[in-house]
Amino acid sequence: MAEIYVQHIELLGFEKRFYPSQHYVYMIMVKWSDQSEKLIYRKYPETHIFHKSLKEMFPIEAGDIDPKDRIIPHLPAPKWLESQKSTETRQGTLTEYFQTLLNLPSKISHSQLVRNFFKVRPDDESPPAPNIQKRNETYVASRDRARTVTSEITGPIMMETYRVIADFSKTSKYELNLKAGDSVDIVEKSSNGWWFCQCESHRGWAPASYLEPLDGPDESEEPEPNYAGELYKTTKAYKAVEEDEISLEVGETVEVIHKLLDGWWVVRKGEETGHYPSMFLWSTGERKEVEAVTRSTPPPRRTTIRNPQSIHTKGRQRISQDSYRRQSRKYLQQRGKLASQPRKNSKSAVEETPEDTAKEAAKKEEATKTPAIPPRPSQELIMERCTENTRKRISIHAN
Repeated sequence: MAEIYVQHIELLGFEKRFYPSQHYVYMIMVKWSDQSEKLIYRKYPETHIFHKSLKEMFPIEAGDIDPKDRIIPHLPAPKWLESQKSTETRQGTLTEYFQTLLNLPSKISHSQLVRNFFKVRPDDESPPAPNIQKRNETYVASRDRARTVTSEITGPIMMETYRVIADFSKTSKYELNLKAGDSVDIVEKSSNGWWFCQCESHRGWAPASYLEPLDGPDESEEPEPNYAGELYKTTKAYKAVEEDEISLEVGETVEVIHKLLDGWWVVRKGEETGHYPSMFLWSTGERKEVEAVTRSTPPPRRTTIRNPQSIHTKGRQRISQDSYRRQSRKYLQQRGKLASQPRKNSKSAVEETPEDTAKEAAKKEEATKTPAIPPRPSQELIMERCTENTRKRISIHAN
């Protein structure tokens, strides 16, 4: 059996820890060739030690024999005194270093040394107990610039805290067990409905449907429906289980009209609408890349949770599927009317029949003829329309 290798690396941010003494660790999401994903924590000094070992193992590629042959990227040595500023600045350096590392020949990028460095360790899954007096501070990299060399930091921040509404038992070691009433901190909100959470010293993926905000039942970040729709293609077939879901095959084109944070988006196929797992959709306007987090099963829906224990007396506002269909059909009808209206100054705006063409030709021919001389008006009509002075003059000449 072939050894698995690192397929993708994404720097999520860094954490300031106070146990056993103050230090900084980088949060790195590693995706492996078997589609598993793992969150690891690495200090900058140990990353530099790994870099030196890599150069020793591959001296030619490190440029030790001939500098022109160097393909292993450079990595600055750590400073004597690590600070928050230097840790933040080095995020861009590490992001570029990891990207270049994975693009090296497979004998380097798939080597045992690389696999061992990025392999999950016991302290990655169970970090050291936090300091009793000081809480760890997490600085998360901006998602908009996560893949740029100079990534920005949205910190210092305190992560959003959510409350668990029902017990959840994890189905893999990368997920997190939840207990109703617990509070969890959100490290990352993935659009597929699986959120990376921290509960005390434990971290893992949890379904967003099992979590609720503390200040109210509704999500302030959730967008409004967009009945104009965005074109997406299905990457995996799904058969509807609930009445408000929709069944689709692989490769079908649909319009997404509502992106819900729980990972179950509302899509439109023709005039039909229904919920569909967002993880099985891909935007037709995007270039497909390897994602840092890929899961095979969609998160459970909130409607399937038994006995949810919410602290909010008012339930979460949800739009019924009937309302989605009604509003969607109304929009489609309006769009159809606009599309059927002829555009001004358009050659194809009005399709002319042969009769219309003949009439138009007759009108043009009539217009080109010499205008007929109108008949001379009668004397009574002239006298009626002329002025008083003209009448007097005519009467004098007549006498």
